[in-house]
Amino acid sequence: MTDIAANWAAVRQRVDAACREAGRDPTEVTVLPVSKTFGPEAIRAALALGLHRFGENKVQEIREKAAVLASETIDWVVIGHLQTNKAKDVARLASEVQSLDRLELAEALQHRLEAENRSLDVLVQVKTAREDTKHGLPAEALPDFLQRLRAYSRLRVNGLMTLATLSEDTGEVRACFRQLRELRDRCAAQGHALPRLSMGMSGDFPLAIAEGASEVRIGTAIFGSRLYAPA
Repeated sequence: MTDIAANWAAVRQRVDAACREAGRDPTEVTVLPVSKTFGPEAIRAALALGLHRFGENKVQEIREKAAVLASETIDWVVIGHLQTNKAKDVARLASEVQSLDRLELAEALQHRLEAENRSLDVLVQVKTAREDTKHGLPAEALPDFLQRLRAYSRLRVNGLMTLATLSEDTGEVRACFRQLRELRDRCAAQGHALPRLSMGMSGDFPLAIAEGASEVRIGTAIFGSRLYAPA
């Protein structure tokens, strides 16, 4: 677990350096530790460093870890594609969803949040990558989607999220991030307050920071290589 402390310090240094390289204040960019596939012991080590927000892809993992870590103060952030049948657990356990991409999901979350008497921070996930495997709202649909979300009082829309193309071409990767920032700026001009841009991961976050990311999602650089269970 001492590796997590060293890794976190190194990540924060790299993020700060990327900010300075881009002419930005390091305080403008937060790091969301992505704890997917890592157990409670890794999260406890991160909690000891003062971290309290953790990104997870699967609601089932949040449910299992939240039960074990019930005595801890943790903000669980859903960053993976979310099925509507998971809305009940999300409304009960999560503090934020960064992968809102359709009205069907907004409706399900609104219904469950009303039952829990809670509200939820959300980011709209926009598809900027060319891969079919990437999820997200089509860019051209964003303005209308944001307008429709105003009807869902339990959802606090704070910004946008994207996954860049997986490519060795840094220009292509950076273009994904630039597209999200430009979309945000156009929507802001139409009256939608979207201060947060969640974009960039362990392999490409300096490019995201250069294009205006307010938050980067870092997993392996903090927790180490993941060991996935056989399919």
